[in-house]
Order: sequence, then C-alpha cells, then structure tokens
Amino acid sequence: MDLFEYQGKQYFARYGIPVSDGDVADTVEDAVAVANRIGYPVVIKAQVQVGGRGKAGGVKLAANEDEARTHATSILGLDIKGHIVHRLWVEHASDIKREYYASFTLDRAEKAHLCMLSAKGGVDIEQVVEEDPAAIARLYVNPIDGVDRQELERLVDEAGIDAEAKTGVVEMLEKLYRCYIDGDADLVEINPLILTPDGRVHALDAKVTLDDDAAFRHPEWSDFAYDQDGDARETLARSKGLNYVGLDGSVGIIANGAGLAMSTLDVVNQVGGSAANFLDCGGGANADVMADALEVINSDPRVRVILINIFGGIVRCDDVANGVLLAIERVGLSTPIVIRLDGTNAPLAREILTPHLSDRMILEPTMISAAKRAAEIANKGSK
Repeated sequence: MDLFEYQGKQYFARYGIPVSDGDVADTVEDAVAVANRIGYPVVIKAQVQVGGRGKAGGVKLAANEDEARTHATSILGLDIKGHIVHRLWVEHASDIKREYYASFTLDRAEKAHLCMLSAKGGVDIEQVVEEDPAAIARLYVNPIDGVDRQELERLVDEAGIDAEAKTGVVEMLEKLYRCYIDGDADLVEINPLILTPDGRVHALDAKVTLDDDAAFRHPEWSDFAYDQDGDARETLARSKGLNYVGLDGSVGIIANGAGLAMSTLDVVNQVGGSAANFLDCGGGANADVMADALEVINSDPRVRVILINIFGGIVRCDDVANGVLLAIERVGLSTPIVIRLDGTNAPLAREILTPHLSDRMILEPTMISAAKRAAEIANKGSK
C-alpha cells in the first residue's frame, strides 16, 4: 500500500521523526482554515501518488490568506499525470539551509535491507543516480543484526553530509530504520531531508510503502486504506482483486504474471508506444477475470488500444480465448484489441479467435509484433 504524503508524515510522527506542522484539507475553505491556524507562510501541496507535483503546479507557497485561497482553488481538481487532486496537505513553510536524501528499502538480490543517503536531495533520486552515482552512499543492513550507530556515522561521512547536520542525520536514520522495521514498510523515503538555518534536521516530504502481507499486524492500516481514493482506475481494480498500477500512456495492457506484464510494458515503450497501465491478471485468466480487467482498462479515456499478452503455462490459451470473447460481450468494448497468445493450447485458441478477427480485434504471433501493432494503432489515434 502506497501512502499519500500526509499519511506518510503521520506514520513518521509515530516513530518520533520530526515533520512540519500541518493538516489535510478537502476544500478551499478547509485549506484556508488550516493555513490560518498554523500560521503563514504555508506550503499547499497536492496529494497525489505521482512525482512531478511541483512542475505541474501542485505545490505552492502562500504568504497570506488571499494567496492560500487562490492556490488551494487552483490545485484542487488539477490533473497531474492523470491523477486528479481531491485533497491537499497544508503545512507551515520551512526555512531550508541544505537538502538531503534518505531511504530504507529491501534489496532482494543482496538479501539485506538497503539504506541510501545523499547530500544531493530535493531532486528525483533517479536523476542523481544518472548524473552523479558517486553522490549516493549505500549501507547494507543484515536483518538479524539491525543498524549500528557507528556504521551510520560512517555512512553520513561517506555521503558528505554537512558537519553541523551529522548528529541530526544519524539520529534521523535510526528513527527511520525503526519506522521501516517496526512499521512493516517496504520503503520509507525522505526527499528532501532538510537542515534548517538553526541546525534542526527534519523530514520535508514522506514516501511510505507498507507491506500488505503484514496488514494482519496493523488493524490501524484500515484508516489508510479507507483514504486511498486517488486514482479511480486503481480503486476500481482493487475492488476486483486485480494487480493494477495506472500510468499515463495510451496502450492498455493485460498480461498474466508480473514478469510478463513488466516485459510487455518495456517492449511497448521500445517500439514507440506508451503504456497506460500495469495489469497482471494472474493465473486464472477466465471470462470473469478478463471482463474485470477489460472493464478497468475501458474506464481510462486515454486508452486507444488494448494489448492482451498471455503465455499459457498452467492457464490454457483456449480458456483465455473463450474468456476474452465472453468478456468483450459483457463489457461492450469499442476500443481495438491486439491479442498475443502462446503456450498451452495456443493453436486451438487461435482457431477460436480467428472467426472474430477484424480491424478491431487483431491476433499477432509474437510479443514484439503485438506491441508494434498496438503502438501503431495508439499513435495513429493520437494524431
């Protein structure tokens, strides 16, 4: 479960991580009331689970009530990469002397927790990796032993953290690790982690992903789930038990298996298309599952073509083919569909689909040819 920024900050606060004073607001008047209560200047932030909020106009500084009202009005309802802003976080503005980056996550290849720290915060960590990979210091943490303060101190030195911030950053990392472990998170990230002119270190942003498999230990997480109303497509997919992540492209993707779904996204991108989503329908691609998947993708107005990429292992391709035909009848699609089926009973599946093929339903023999055809249709529709 990915938390919104305000939820992440609330989670941080449980573990003693200092964050800016602020509150959530669902209306312009609520935002103004929060700003008046905590005192100006304030920062008004769009609450969407996507990067690039600032560049899209979703983060604004307000020096007084009139500016707070103007900015809240302009941000609520804003479309940021397909995510409509329904909620704001209003916090007291912070004076910033330095910006850092800090995170904990799991490195499965190393079978260890990974702490990353950089003196270059405030920008996407991917950008730092690309432009100056040496600027990121890494520490692998044995899950049994946990973090050691001396190791954290060495990490802070390696990252080039300013001398006046070293103690504060070490203490912050200790708290962040406890939040990560005791809080059953897959990722905790602060970007930026700031040093103020008076020497304080605190979290100016919060990115938290919780481990869904640990939900039984955290009944309080139900409050977070109740508020997960950001992307309507993802909300619909969750209600149907589908593994779905909304993106901002025009090729809707259905695949069976996370690996195949991710590979399909990559191939679509390589041939000049853009994926509208990640959707793994799992091993049971029957009529009901396919209907649910098509309904979710059909709810996205930006999708110009649907690419169904199925490799039959446990699942039989002829069952998938029948499921696709039944699902199309149920959902009533008008969007073109490109289908690639391979594996168990694939020849029979192609025989089942052949009588129904047209310029709206296209069968391709390989993943690359299917991706090319889907990208071609999507790009033609965008002109």
